[in-house]
Amino acid sequence: MVTVTDRAQRITESAEKIESPFVLDPTLCLYSPQDNVDSLTHPRIAAWLDFIRDHYEPELPAAKRKVLLFMPCTKTKPYPFSSEHKAINQRLADSGFRPTARHALPQELQARLEPEFSQDVLNLSPLIDDAGTLIHRMVISEPMGVVPYEHIIDYPGGASPATAYDDPGLFEKRGNAVSPWRPDSTAVAISKTRWKWGDEERRHYALMHNAMAEAVAVVVGRIGHHYDDVVSWVAPGLTHRSFVIGKGERAANNVPATRKVASGRVDLIGANDHLGGGAAIVCLPTLDQCKDAIDRLSARLGIDTVQATGIYARGGANATPLALPELLDVLVARLRDYKDH
Repeated sequence: MVTVTDRAQRITESAEKIESPFVLDPTLCLYSPQDNVDSLTHPRIAAWLDFIRDHYEPELPAAKRKVLLFMPCTKTKPYPFSSEHKAINQRLADSGFRPTARHALPQELQARLEPEFSQDVLNLSPLIDDAGTLIHRMVISEPMGVVPYEHIIDYPGGASPATAYDDPGLFEKRGNAVSPWRPDSTAVAISKTRWKWGDEERRHYALMHNAMAEAVAVVVGRIGHHYDDVVSWVAPGLTHRSFVIGKGERAANNVPATRKVASGRVDLIGANDHLGGGAAIVCLPTLDQCKDAIDRLSARLGIDTVQATGIYARGGANATPLALPELLDVLVARLRDYKDH
């Protein structure tokens, strides 16, 4: 159970999500939409956003085809040590994608890596296969917008905030994305463990959502010419997908286009609204691909679809469904043969 009303205790719980040798920055514990919006002026976050929006340029080795792959942030920091990223990166390694440089997480983390994983899953450099397809990985993450894999640990401005924060603050359905100690909190407790957002949480959610979508769009708009394909691997129903997709994609993705605030509604703007069709980010997996993955999971385990749906919902590698083999089939197919899509 997550502590909600005691901020000091909650920070202690947040610290457990940061893998040594990295440590939590308590000022980067963002437990509500209001905390998220305030973080945009936090010195570490403001400096990071300035870097990625205006100065960051990828350093990519030569390749026949280059793919920018957005991956989701995770509660475990650094991201590559999370169960979800380890599963995804191991599948990429098994599919023939290998690191292009020696740029890995610290040896302390490498020593703790489970034996079923290749050390390559902790490498932060772009990946390339024998066909000449290069994958450059970035993470979509609030409050930082995007985090290039090579800058998960550090960047020209110093230590990266990506290894030092905790931010469950934009997920209303979890029931604990609130900061009841704030004077502008309007959340209401509906049980001992769950809270319902009020107008201020919903209003700040829309503000932060649109700020993050704009940050993603600015980065892709500025550096997108380096790539032949830009793909986001983000779970349906989660906020990161809403950051990416445009107005015309929301119905097909079953993602809201607005957020109710008081007596009105606020538009949710995605990165693709800023980028336009020609530069739009491809958002995978589609809902049809998810349904097909459940059917294939059912066949693999020899269980009915109802049981398979439950396993699917709990996710692969104790993470989201994005780490399930059946969905990773979709990702690898797209990375290898995008011309057919």
